[in-house]
Order: sequence, then C-alpha cells, then structure tokens
Amino acid sequence: MDRSKKKSPATTKKSTAPTKKYKPKVPKSSKKCSGASLRESERMKERGGKGGSQQPSVNERYTQWKSLVPVLYDWLANHNLVWPSLSCRWGPLLEQATYKNRQRLYLSEQTDGSVPNTLVIANCEIVKPRVAAAEHIAQFNEEARSPFVKKFKTIIHPGEVNRIRELPQNNKIVATHTDSPDVLIWDVEAQPNRQAVLGATESLPDLILTGHQENAEFALAMCQSEPFVLSGGKDKSVVLWSIHDHISTLATDSGAGSSGGKSPKAGGIDDKPSTESPKIQARGIFQGHQDTVEDVQFCPSSAQEFCSVGDDSCLILWDARTGYSPVVKVEKAHNADLHCVDWNPIDENFILTGSADNTVRLFDRRNLTSNGVGSPVHIFTNHNAAVLCVQWSPDKSSIFGSSAEDGVLNIWDHNKIGERSGPASKFAPGLLFRHSGHRDKVVDFHWNSHDPWTIVSVSDDGESTGGGGTLQIWRMIDLIYRPQEEVIEELEKFKSHILTCSPP
Repeated sequence: MDRSKKKSPATTKKSTAPTKKYKPKVPKSSKKCSGASLRESERMKERGGKGGSQQPSVNERYTQWKSLVPVLYDWLANHNLVWPSLSCRWGPLLEQATYKNRQRLYLSEQTDGSVPNTLVIANCEIVKPRVAAAEHIAQFNEEARSPFVKKFKTIIHPGEVNRIRELPQNNKIVATHTDSPDVLIWDVEAQPNRQAVLGATESLPDLILTGHQENAEFALAMCQSEPFVLSGGKDKSVVLWSIHDHISTLATDSGAGSSGGKSPKAGGIDDKPSTESPKIQARGIFQGHQDTVEDVQFCPSSAQEFCSVGDDSCLILWDARTGYSPVVKVEKAHNADLHCVDWNPIDENFILTGSADNTVRLFDRRNLTSNGVGSPVHIFTNHNAAVLCVQWSPDKSSIFGSSAEDGVLNIWDHNKIGERSGPASKFAPGLLFRHSGHRDKVVDFHWNSHDPWTIVSVSDDGESTGGGGTLQIWRMIDLIYRPQEEVIEELEKFKSHILTCSPP
C-alpha cells in the first residue's frame, strides 16, 4: 500500500499492511479527548501477538518502561511537541563543555493548517556519558518541554516537511521533501527567522531541485563523498542531482561548516530576485521500480552507487557509471511494501531494509546477482507493526536501530545472532535493547555521530493521545553494550555493597 495516503480517515490505519503516512492532524489542545483510551485498547487488541499471545496496552507498556528508566539509561530527555515531527536529524556540534555539549537539531512541525508548517532549527544540550544522576533522568514530565531543547530558528515551509537530510560537505545546508515533485535546499544559517502565524508568507528555498514528474515525499538521501542529492517518488523514478551544478555560494568547500563566499540573501541567492528560487535539473533519472519509491541511500564511499526500495517489494542497486537501469534488482525482498533502507557506513557489503511486513532484513550485496537472486542474511522479527525507519550505527559496524508503528525503537547487534541470554521464546536473536518510551508510532530517529550511542527519536502521537508528538533524546547505559569482561570487572567493585543492600 502506498504510504502517501496520509490524510485518509483513521479507520484506514486498521489494514493488515500499515502505512507510513498518517491520519488527519489533530491539534494538541484536543490531547485529552475522551476517546483516546478506547482507541489505544482497540489498536492494541488488533495488534495482538502472533499465536494468541496478549500484548500489553500502551499505558501498561509505558508505565513499565518509565519505572526502568533509571536502570536502563545513562541519560534521557523527553520533549513534548505541540505538533508532530515527521523527521529528526542531528546538525553540527556547536560547543563542547565539561559536562555537556551543545548541538544543532533539525525538526519539523506538521500542523493542521491553523498555523503554517515549519522547518525548525533547535539548539540541544547533550549531557555527556556518566554525568546524569539516575534520579535526575527519571524525573521528567511527559507533558512538558525539555530544558535541553530550545528552538533557535523557524523556517516557514511550503507544505509539510516529510523528510530532512543534511549535506555532509556543508553543515549549514539541508534538503527537505514535501508533498510535491521538488526537493528543497535550505541554507539554515542564512534563512531569516520567521514567526509561524496564520497567513504568513512561505520562506523561499535557496535552491529547488527539479526532475520528478509526480510527488516525491519520503525517499531522500545525501552523499558522503560529493554534494550529490538522491530522491525517489510516486513516478517510480530515482533522481540524482549535484548541487555543484548550481554555481553559487551553495557550492560547498572542502572545509565542513563553511558556506564559502558571501552569504545568500534572505530568501534568495546571488542576484536572483527575492520572489524566485533558482532551480537545477537532474543529472540522471533511473527507471526500474514498478511502484512508488519509498527510500533511497548512497553507497557510503561512492557518489555513483546507490540503492532504493519501494512499494513493489523490490530492493534495487544502481551504478550511474553503467547507465540508468538497475545493476541488481531483488524481487520480493520482503512480503509487502518496503519503507526504508540503509547502507552500512563501515562494512559496505551490508544493506538493511524495513517493511510493512513488520520485519527488518539484512542483505549482503556479495550474494546478490544481476538476475535478481538473493536471500537475506537474516530476518529480524520483533516488531508487531510496519517498520518505518532503519539506520546503522555510525560507530560500530554490527549495530543498527529500527523503529516502527508499534511505538518501539529496537537496537540490534547482528554479531549476536545465535547467542542466547535467556529463554529462547523471550528474546529475538540479535536484539540488544528495546526503547519503549514512545506511546505511538516512532516515525524517525537518528544516531548522533558526535556521541554515537546517543539517539534522537520522534513519535506521532495522534492515535494514542489525540494529537501532538514526542521527541526523546536518550542514551542506554553502557553496561548493556560494553564487552562482558569489562562489565563484570566493573560490577565486581560494587559486589560487597550490593550484597549488603536490603531487598526492596
């Protein structure tokens, strides 16, 4: 099913193949609506476990999770959002101090039309490892804004912000997808700060990338080695651009963080009139999918190699040097629509995919052939709803995360497949950690490359609470992922104290 049916009635969410787009947007003011608990109960009954096992309600799961926060987390910040954010991305590191760092954070506000949709640039304070006290991280109010997250700038976006991606070669540049065929490029430092009030004019993108024939809403990626942008859309195409094709201040320098030359004017670039954004055309349009392209990703070391997934259940590998047709096309990569894909930045043989069939699959590209033959190395099965986002850790090649419509963000270690730390029926192979701090669908998350075990995640809470969203920044306690011998050695120091503690 095409994820583009975001504005369909809520009843369509009860299909057997959940989709990524969401029900009509609901203002936060209606969060306490009387039907919220009923919707929770109905949805959890519908998603009852396979084989008749009973799943806990949203509130039961959340209450249990909250009681374990001091034990499982090194740090956690919970930030209540008035409007859901469909995408979250870490930006550049701004300042380092003794106990915490300050860093940019990119978010969006998906409104109901009473105020404009916005792209939000926030400043985030990140407490360093082993600094926060357990009592401190447990004392958060889920209805409040976190003091660690402060809005820095607002850009009035022309349409909803479905996806945000940052340019590695210039940390002032981000790309966004909305409900249109175009990709919008923004210089977030040069853009003026706007007041998001009804009737306000839209901010002008610094650059518009054209080439799609129909809306391109989700599939968006930036290249690590060159200022290249990749997109996919409802026209079944994968489109490639180079920002260098526009000779302007957006052409990136070798030094990350510098936009070079003079700053763009507020609302335009160079000598362009302020009422019009410059446009560039695609370098290549790649055809091979039979349905909407839902996600794309570059090979980490190449600007010419990339992959894509779509509603045709296919995983396709491309190489721009060999033409515009697939190099490898894996038919039936999943048993339903594919929603997301990520390419391992450390071991480039491995590619992850997530699907509406509730699974994450790991593929080894060495086992894929040009006739489309290829089986996953492993199928990860712990979600009980559609998987919406997968992403490799930037720090360790075997670690990755997956988030889904079941409200859970799982952290996996594929090196631990085959290891058992408990009853065989209790733990999914390779599952390292379950983050259950969200009450509803976890629509996006992002590992922090400056602090690799710190993750930002966002949920759209429209179904469970009646509106709004939740942003969480969190880091699991390092005893969970450090080598076992190190953990045992450290815990030995506290053995005598633990033995003298009276039972609760």
